[in-house]
Amino acid sequence: MNYPIWLIPALPLLGFLLNGLASLLYGAAQAQKRGEEWRKAHPDEGHGHDHGSHEAAHGAHDSHDAHGHDHGHHDTGPMLPWALRLFHGVVGVGTVGLATVLSFGILVPYAKSVMSNVEGARPIVETLYHWIQVGGLSIDIAFRIDALSALMLSFVTFVGTLIHLYSVGYMQAEAGYGRFFAYLNLFMFSMLMLVLANNLPMLFIGWEGVGLCSYLLIGYYYDKDFAAAAGKKAFVTNRVGDFGMVLGIFGILALFGTTDFSFVDMARQQQMASGTPLGVYAVCALLFLGACGKSAQVPLYVWLPDAMAGPTPVSALIHAATMVTAGVYLVARCSAVFLLAPDALTLVAWVGAGTAILAASIGLAQNDIKKVLAYSTVSQLGYMFLACGVGAFAIGMFHVFTHAFFKACLFLGSGSVIHALHHEQDMRAMGGLAKKTPATHLTMLVSALAIAGIVPFAGFFSKDQILGSAFAGGHYILFAVGLVTAGMTAFYMFRLYRMTFSGTYRGTPEQESHIHESPLTMTVPLWILGAGSVLTGFLGLPEVFGKNLMVEFLSPSVGKMHAHEVSHATEYLLMAVSLAVAGAGIFLAFKWYTGQDAKFTPGAAPEDIIASPAAHAFFEKTGTLGKVVANKWNVDEGIEALVLSPFRKIGTFLWRGFDALFIDGLVNASAFMVELTGDLVRFFTTGNVRNYALTFVLGVLGFTLYIWMR
Repeated sequence: MNYPIWLIPALPLLGFLLNGLASLLYGAAQAQKRGEEWRKAHPDEGHGHDHGSHEAAHGAHDSHDAHGHDHGHHDTGPMLPWALRLFHGVVGVGTVGLATVLSFGILVPYAKSVMSNVEGARPIVETLYHWIQVGGLSIDIAFRIDALSALMLSFVTFVGTLIHLYSVGYMQAEAGYGRFFAYLNLFMFSMLMLVLANNLPMLFIGWEGVGLCSYLLIGYYYDKDFAAAAGKKAFVTNRVGDFGMVLGIFGILALFGTTDFSFVDMARQQQMASGTPLGVYAVCALLFLGACGKSAQVPLYVWLPDAMAGPTPVSALIHAATMVTAGVYLVARCSAVFLLAPDALTLVAWVGAGTAILAASIGLAQNDIKKVLAYSTVSQLGYMFLACGVGAFAIGMFHVFTHAFFKACLFLGSGSVIHALHHEQDMRAMGGLAKKTPATHLTMLVSALAIAGIVPFAGFFSKDQILGSAFAGGHYILFAVGLVTAGMTAFYMFRLYRMTFSGTYRGTPEQESHIHESPLTMTVPLWILGAGSVLTGFLGLPEVFGKNLMVEFLSPSVGKMHAHEVSHATEYLLMAVSLAVAGAGIFLAFKWYTGQDAKFTPGAAPEDIIASPAAHAFFEKTGTLGKVVANKWNVDEGIEALVLSPFRKIGTFLWRGFDALFIDGLVNASAFMVELTGDLVRFFTTGNVRNYALTFVLGVLGFTLYIWMR
């Protein structure tokens, strides 16, 4: 390594500064130019600009619907000049791409040293300067490369670069093109700070940075109410988790006397400065609360599906490479601490399993192509926490790794479909796209097979080992939940595939005539991610097939639980059962969704679109339950009724009752008494000396009378 680690996050930060500055300068110049043009056109009106007519015209071009569907590129204003778009694209992609090259320049030799040494290579720590020094506490701005951060760094930079490249084609018609790339670069900087941090406070800087960037990018179309609301929802929901995260950091400091990652080695050796088993459990629960916020676990998952309000590349970046993986990374990083509190791991496992099956059930009935993938992400994150909860931290991180490739491919593929259909997202209005968009079709098919867990695609190896770890550890109920979730995942993914690519197109002939494949800037990343959806699984082959490279690589950086062995015959049987369940889900999706039957009618029920008689019968039999699932189990309504509404009423009472009546009343009453006293006293303040003398004499007589009567 001949260059410093800090260059890796510094490059995206430089991209943010350059793109942001160029965007601001161009925006200021355009605003001045439009102001001058308007003044020339309205010389007699001065500054009386008619905002109402402008807003009416602006609203007429609102291409988002009330449900927050990303129906296209609708940042108001003309497309940027070619040269400026080239600048933003080169800076945005180039800085992240160069960071990727530098990352692999460090990671490749480090990985070789880890794999060639039985004990693993020592972490590379680079300290820039001492940040906080109080008493015996020292917190540094320092970067760390070890096996865990190396794994995260590899796919964050690589997949992030592909998403940036894809954005060049997808976002080119946006007037806010420069602003978009500035935010995207800042997102990468924040995630790299999080991944490379050598202590929890520095990790928290990146943690909050990705939270800020998610708010900016989810609410990218800030002039649309639903996008602004989705951004605020993500921001506020994550603040709940971050409250736990902050308390957890203080808890780590109390337990180990330090916040740098040396506490992991101390936890392995059970060398705590202070604390009790209950205290360790509390700290783990608080850290997990933070992880639930970032990685969208029950009950804090509700922000992630609404994050679809942002442009599709944003969805891919959040769901595959950056923000939502941070929570799993935190639990894996602190795995040695979690092993000191087995009950905390049980909590992690059950929350993960519950999230996995809940989100999968919601995904069964969604018709927005991006919403299906959003709930799929929530479900897969549940799988990752399930793995961590049963002690298979390395396997959980392996699923984070493989998921980054096939989920990025799925999201970018959905963006390609939306692009081809001129911003249509409802799968009921699609169909027959396999021949019209061959690159998108094939790459999405590969990634759908991967997430469904079909051999030899990447998702099979990581998901199967999660199920195997649960079974081997004696967590049979968790295993069953994971198995059912696997079947549901296969069903809803091939429901999506069938409704999108099979049969005939269900839109109008005019719409069909304009269907086109995406440009190379969008399809090349799809092919690369599709290849990753196949090949990355072979980095973590189950031990029944030989050496598990991923587990061996990560073992120096994650906690180790006592290994539970199963026979090879049992392992093969578990694989067969997993494949059979996934195959059943795929078969049912192909059987129930023919892709042929009906033309799309806006507002039609899900069961009335391209479904076979068997699917119709299923919806009839499920009745109310089917409607509840289609309405996402009414979770948002439940949170509104049980949490938000009561707190809103409490807030209203405190405002109008306690604050306005009591506090303001007390202050106003004091002022009134002073005012009343002044009004009474002013009658005696006449300025007449004879009146004052008379008052004085009467006072002396009164005082004398009082003394005499005593």
